[in-house]
Amino acid sequence: MNIIISETKQQLGSIAAKAGADHIRKAILERGEANIIVATGASQFEMLGELVKEDINWSVVTAFHLDEYIGISEQHPASFRKYLKERFVDLIPIREFYYVNGETDPNAECARLGEIIRNHPIDVAFVGIGENGHLAFNDPPADFETEEPYLVVNLNDACRHQQLGEGWFPTFEDVPQKAISMSIRQIMKSKSIICSVPDERKAKAVYDTLNGEITPDCPASIMRNHPDAFLYLDLQSSSLI
Repeated sequence: MNIIISETKQQLGSIAAKAGADHIRKAILERGEANIIVATGASQFEMLGELVKEDINWSVVTAFHLDEYIGISEQHPASFRKYLKERFVDLIPIREFYYVNGETDPNAECARLGEIIRNHPIDVAFVGIGENGHLAFNDPPADFETEEPYLVVNLNDACRHQQLGEGWFPTFEDVPQKAISMSIRQIMKSKSIICSVPDERKAKAVYDTLNGEITPDCPASIMRNHPDAFLYLDLQSSSLI
């Protein structure tokens, strides 16, 4: 796993975005198109802000949404569809963006997206790491075995407290208990992974990701098995390694 440490999260976002853009441009040069995965959350603010500025032929890029809560509308302040629409999709002329809709039948939505992504091998996945070590919404202990591209998952209390702490919900009780998430194996099928993890609150999760066993109890640790994964940190998130 390649580790890149920046002085600030602004610098982290810029460097990660440029690296990801290079992967996208390479795929377009080789195949005439690119397929990507896009994450959300506070950890992606700076990276996405820089990625939309990159010189990329977005008209030949197809993107997939990483995860979404079950039971909240697209207009909800915490909706990841709303987040991606405002911070990414509406700012670029992208060919196709496949959102996760958590308002409909969750199992049917998993099946729908699974069929689509199976026909779109992913060139680069933009992801983060949760405070509890989760990858997407695969909280510990994560399912490392399923081949299903998307899953209905339960959100544990640590994950829900993180969402509350980031300001997405007014109270802990308002944080949904379930979500649709891309699976671990589907993320790991990506040709390259760009993982952006700023802030001191992620330092323990970063330490656990890089040390000890590769285990479902720290889902992000699985990225150490990936042949082309890049972990972008700032001074705060890297403080324990």
